[in-house]
Amino acid sequence: HLFFITMCGIIGILLANEDQHVNQMIFDGLTVLQHRGQDAAGIVTSENRRLHLRKDNGLVKDVFQQHHMMELRGNMGLGHVRYPTAGSSSCAEAQPLYTNYPFGISVAHNGNLTNTIELSSHVSDDCLRHVNTDSDSELLLNLFAEELTKRKRLTGNFANDIFAAMEGVMRQCKGGYSGLYMINGVGLVGFRDPNGIRPIVFGSRVAEKKGGKVGFKEVPGTPRKMSEADKSLDYCMASESVAIDTLGFKLIRDINPGECIFINNDGNCHTKICHPSARLTPCIFEYVYFARPDSIMDGCSVYETRLNMGVKLAASIQARYPDHDVDVVIPIPDTSRTSALQAAYQLGRPFREGFIKNRYIARTFIMPGQETRKKSVRLKLNTIKSEFAGKNVLLVDDSIVRGTTAREIVQMARDAGAKKVYFTSAAPPIRYPNIYGIDIPTQHELVAYEREEHEVAKHIGCDWVVYQSIPDLEESVTMASKEGRRVEEFDTSCFSGTYVTGQKIGDEYFQALHEKRNDAAQHKKGGKEK
Repeated sequence: HLFFITMCGIIGILLANEDQHVNQMIFDGLTVLQHRGQDAAGIVTSENRRLHLRKDNGLVKDVFQQHHMMELRGNMGLGHVRYPTAGSSSCAEAQPLYTNYPFGISVAHNGNLTNTIELSSHVSDDCLRHVNTDSDSELLLNLFAEELTKRKRLTGNFANDIFAAMEGVMRQCKGGYSGLYMINGVGLVGFRDPNGIRPIVFGSRVAEKKGGKVGFKEVPGTPRKMSEADKSLDYCMASESVAIDTLGFKLIRDINPGECIFINNDGNCHTKICHPSARLTPCIFEYVYFARPDSIMDGCSVYETRLNMGVKLAASIQARYPDHDVDVVIPIPDTSRTSALQAAYQLGRPFREGFIKNRYIARTFIMPGQETRKKSVRLKLNTIKSEFAGKNVLLVDDSIVRGTTAREIVQMARDAGAKKVYFTSAAPPIRYPNIYGIDIPTQHELVAYEREEHEVAKHIGCDWVVYQSIPDLEESVTMASKEGRRVEEFDTSCFSGTYVTGQKIGDEYFQALHEKRNDAAQHKKGGKEK
């Protein structure tokens, strides 16, 4: 049985003042992470060792009503949003998930484990633990609980027990993942896979108590300096720095590959690298598509990386078509706007908004079924015809996946009166599935699979297509790296077919992936995707 989890947004908060409640802060944090998932949302809080949980399918604003928020009391909690990918959209798989032994542990997880068949057998047969869903988050939860059970009963300074348990989890799990555990009455745990594929950041702020601020006058610059905070600091860990910023925390840094950060109930912070061969190879698709432009990931401004992508795209167009007759550059909202703006500047052509987006429909990239995707494009976008009429237009998108959306958009441009339609992608050709939590479809459903650029152009109905090259994309991110934290390697598997965790195209895993993810399988399930 092949399990899947989705691209998600996660957040965990621990407040020093036990009389304060995290519910509103987690709600606000999930709202700014909503772009990472619109299928389901959940919050769990801890109040005097009693857990309060609310989760359901839907947007954050719909899942949590006033009466739910009133019940989510406590100074520590987790939040989660997910989008639909292959599998089930069952509410039972909405997170956070919970197991009562030991202590009562909840999990919020982003990413995908690639060895779930073996892990499921181990959890069921060896650990005698029941797994009730098809979510690999439940495996992560039970593996950590089992590892913690092996340690001595937690008393006093038990950071070493947490780290030992996390070492056991990382030793067994393969894939790309980041996550948070909330241990009832104990504290908050944040972790990231040994390759740093999925993102997670760490922030803090000086706590407020009755009578004013006490303890630290300002937030220390590193987690190690927070080991004796003694309830003078509040903490937040989240998928993206935008949540840290919005809630008034200071961004400290990303959680490192293979690192575990443990914050106990007294607000004392402890860190350890829990994998012997950790190295940073973050998912480059985060910078292309998923992350908000105002986020900083692994020291790189997402906005700056997308500006750089635009510069590189313009250079490629000028090299390939030095006598191009582009009249105007138009982005496909919203993600590609930054790259398109910079490409227009480099090309010396006007940047115009030719498509207006209806913001109250899910992203077409993540909608189930080709027919639904096709129909949704014209519901999602409408043209400003004066920007197309009689012009040669260059459309800029962040990526081209199946080509269904691109083909509809090209046709919309022609219907609006464009003489010629050129199409460019800020991402390289997507030719391989993603196995680390992004629901890129099966290989045969990808428009660039076994097609060259001119064949893709013919398929989507445009005059020519220019893709970003993999080296240019990597350099776009590297150029935005902060001094002293230069990102040199990336997971580019959906472009290159090289998987940092060692899988090879054609393995049994990919065959099972195809059976689970292809459109025919989704149609058979009634169009439902997780």
